Amino acid sequence: MDRTLEGRTAVVTGASRGIGRAIATLFAAEGANVALVSRSREALDDVAAGITRDGGQALVIAVDITADEAPEEIVGSTLEAFGGLDILVNNAGGNSFMAPLQTMRFSGWQKTMVLNLDSTVRLIQAALAPITAGGHGSIINVSSVTALRGSPLMSHYGAAKAAVVSLTQSLGVELGEQGVRANALVPGWIETDLTGFLRTDDALEDSVLSRVPMKRWGRPEEIAQAALFLASDASSFMTGQSLVVDGGLSANP
Repeated sequence: MDRTLEGRTAVVTGASRGIGRAIATLFAAEGANVALVSRSREALDDVAAGITRDGGQALVIAVDITADEAPEEIVGSTLEAFGGLDILVNNAGGNSFMAPLQTMRFSGWQKTMVLNLDSTVRLIQAALAPITAGGHGSIINVSSVTALRGSPLMSHYGAAKAAVVSLTQSLGVELGEQGVRANALVPGWIETDLTGFLRTDDALEDSVLSRVPMKRWGRPEEIAQAALFLASDASSFMTGQSLVVDGGLSANP
């Protein structure tokens, strides 16, 4: 049976845990060579070991995605190992604090933008030449449901992720004639380490899930399946779009 991504090469940032790990593992199972990017070499080695054990090909690139040298290191190492680049998944990101805009330190705003937006832009710029050369590339930028509605106490994160959606729309138009597609993947509340603090208190968890029509957390594997769709030829006539996977949260008035 043919595998969906057979012979293609993917870079997945934030691949050491959660959504990124699930995406990388699924892509490898579907035949892709996968470059795993994160700061934690030990965690990446664990992901790579699982991929290799199942017959896949994985490259570990332990680097801080916000570092100046990161984009060239990631792209260069991937090309050296696998000879090409077809799929880029900009998954690395996150939010480390909550604060009202009025009292938020601007340094916190800037740090959030660098991690969630600036690093994505810089890696895309570094990767575009080899992706375009392949003629059938796919860029997947992971945003957040916070980009689609007001996010009290997380205006910094919502603004960064909304910018990712806008960036993706513009990129889809710019690359349309070059055989490269760009789409945003927009998860809702997913059960990962990053949302673990919301599950430490029953009342807080109930408050979060009360807004989700399906009344449950999403699973990283469910987001990975959506990423596989965007990476594969199944979405060959789709670009500049946002695929929302949030259990109905954004549809809730």
